Amino acid sequence: MRQLALILALCAAPLPALAHKVIAGVFASGDAIEGEIGFSNGTMATDTEVFVTDPNGVELGRATTDADGFFIYIPTAPVAHTFFADLGAGHVAEVTMPADDVAKIMGVAVQSTPAASPTPTPASEGVTVASLSDEERQAIAAAVRDEIRPLRREIAAYREHNDLQSILGGIGYIIGLFGLGFYLAARRKLAG
Repeated sequence: MRQLALILALCAAPLPALAHKVIAGVFASGDAIEGEIGFSNGTMATDTEVFVTDPNGVELGRATTDADGFFIYIPTAPVAHTFFADLGAGHVAEVTMPADDVAKIMGVAVQSTPAASPTPTPASEGVTVASLSDEERQAIAAAVRDEIRPLRREIAAYREHNDLQSILGGIGYIIGLFGLGFYLAARRKLAG
């Protein structure tokens, strides 16, 4: 009877919650900053307000994520931009874009090193990147970003499901079940 009570108690014990991590990223998108906020299990932060601050914590502006967890923000100052969103239940997204990257988006020259003359990079069919118009470059960049978005979500979800902690947790459960089996066998042998 004790053995049955022990087994029922173990079955009724609370299991650990499956954790997920917050993912957040920002990147240049023409003259704007595009960002993505969500969870590593693939769930995205929808209709979430994103606060944008400078390095001193002064608010520069706000944005709101769309149904896919993406937002767009147009910078107004060539300083580092920190994007912050409260996703609830203790989940906080925070990511920073350096001032150099923001300055490039705004078209402001950063004088960290002398500028070298650009060399055209050949692309397919004899077209060079230098010969593309700004509209063509932006169209290509937008197409690439749209194709990469689902891949980023899939990679994050894959990492979440196959991380070392999950593997070790599974091994621990197996060892625990064997231990429980050996314990019950030893109890039967002593009782009988």
